[in-house]
Amino acid sequence: MNKLQQIFLLFACILVLAVAAVQRDGKLLGNRVFSSDKKDVKNKIDTLRTLDDGTVVINTTYLAKNIKGFGGTVPLEIYLKKGKVQQVKALHNSETPEFFHEVSGLLERWNGKTTEQALAMKVDGVTGATYSSNAIIANMKLGLQYASKNVKETSLFDKLDLRAKTIIGFIVVLMAAIIPLLVKDRRYRIFQLLLNFVVLGLWGGTFLSWSVLVGFMSGGINVWISLIPIIMMITAFVYPLFGKKKYYCTYICPLGSVQELAGMVNHNKWKMSKRMAQYLEHFRKILFWVLMFLMLAGVWSQWMDYELFVAFVFNSATWVTLLLAVAFILLSFFVPRPYCRFVCPMGSFLKLPTTKISKWI
Repeated sequence: MNKLQQIFLLFACILVLAVAAVQRDGKLLGNRVFSSDKKDVKNKIDTLRTLDDGTVVINTTYLAKNIKGFGGTVPLEIYLKKGKVQQVKALHNSETPEFFHEVSGLLERWNGKTTEQALAMKVDGVTGATYSSNAIIANMKLGLQYASKNVKETSLFDKLDLRAKTIIGFIVVLMAAIIPLLVKDRRYRIFQLLLNFVVLGLWGGTFLSWSVLVGFMSGGINVWISLIPIIMMITAFVYPLFGKKKYYCTYICPLGSVQELAGMVNHNKWKMSKRMAQYLEHFRKILFWVLMFLMLAGVWSQWMDYELFVAFVFNSATWVTLLLAVAFILLSFFVPRPYCRFVCPMGSFLKLPTTKISKWI
């Protein structure tokens, strides 16, 4: 299988996640995709949002909904970075273009000022376009007042999740991503599997699942607090391009790790016929495509909430998921990695970029 085909299939997988995100949440990377429902427009505009570079954007559409210019409301976007106004943009309005052009110079008056300085400024309206200029000034005042109450400037260290379980989890996932490439030792492997299960799974509740990936595609990824799953995704999607197939499933996945550990305890495994193994493998493929159809058709995407990985997040897992997780772990004492081999929809998805299409038909 050549690299070009792998890359093509990888992009196809990304497209599948994008469609699933739109079907489930109506969003893609944090942006609302459909805006045909006018009654729900309010839910599609964020009064405060933060860009990737740390810039905070205040949208005054709702803050100043009662402030009118000559032709209607005059909403603004106020861009704040490091406590200072970077720029002010006028959003769509119904003001007369000629008059509004005269007052557009006002938008630069607050640039470079801190929130406190900008609020203290005395800005006069523009003669001849009084209604429009007064509306801009009033929007700025309300937007800046909102910012002073709701915007907390953060440093890089404030953005990072520096809790002990996150730091230790980051070290563990780095070990799992690097050391097995260099060291082939059974004792170390057992140690790493234990770390994966206890630290990444039980303590951190960090794993790759359909719900996690679709959530990232829907809402976007906050890099500063998602370093562990980002490394997991690199091992799951990038490593196979360099010949390391199933790396995430084999060396990192906490559910796969506990199944392998359970299998190491009992050396007397059930003898499964080749035909039975083939039937179960066919079942996994059929299950995967059925779930894909349900998800992409928008019929029942809730199946993602029942993936066994969710059992690591005890507070939100259903009792059905918890019981199934326990059952598969117990089964692992007698059948090697049963959930991974015969059920896991996430594992089936991760195989797609490195599997010939003919094998999935």
